[in-house]
Amino acid sequence: MYIVLIVLVLGASWLVQTRLKSKFRKYSQTPISSNLTGREIAEKMLADHGIYDVKVISVNGQLTDHYNPIKKTVNLSEVVYNHRNAAAAAVAAHEVGHAVQHARSYSWLHMRSRLVPVVSASSRYMQWILLVGILTIQVFPYLLLAGIVMFALTTLFSFITLPVEFDASNRALLWMEERNIARQDELEDSKDALKWAAMTYVLAAVSSLATLLYYISIFMGRRN
Repeated sequence: MYIVLIVLVLGASWLVQTRLKSKFRKYSQTPISSNLTGREIAEKMLADHGIYDVKVISVNGQLTDHYNPIKKTVNLSEVVYNHRNAAAAAVAAHEVGHAVQHARSYSWLHMRSRLVPVVSASSRYMQWILLVGILTIQVFPYLLLAGIVMFALTTLFSFITLPVEFDASNRALLWMEERNIARQDELEDSKDALKWAAMTYVLAAVSSLATLLYYISIFMGRRN
């Protein structure tokens, strides 16, 4: 049952990724009335929130946009940084939404940041511990249990990420509307783009939970 669930989630993830790329291609063709590039939108949103110690920089790749709280940089892919369309506006404002969360000490972001070093350390050894734990389950059952605990941390991290992402999008869309960055129809396009981006995080969390349940089922059924 768990394997079927994992296959279904992986299939859904592929569909969402495909849909997300399609949406961004579509909304990349939608001009934005303010005629601002992603960089200009990001810098304007930062200034409007009184944030002057965060830099907006361009990075390589597609859909590689992110906020780095350590270096205090809003990293925008080239198609977002230089372009003037609904998709670029949505992504740029969303990433600044994370910078605003950081500046305002948003509790969910703070919680996720505290988990980052723990999850990073666990991820380096987790798969090996789970593999060896499964192979030696009859001899060393608690080795698999240790792997399950480590995997549970990554699952928890995935679910804590959800409110962080949704809140960043809400902050972005609210600011765009208040500052007349986009007309209502353009705003709807930006909202739709961010919705599909958020779905990737939802499915990642569900997939992680399904995998966790699968490992737990192996541990619970070790005497069968």
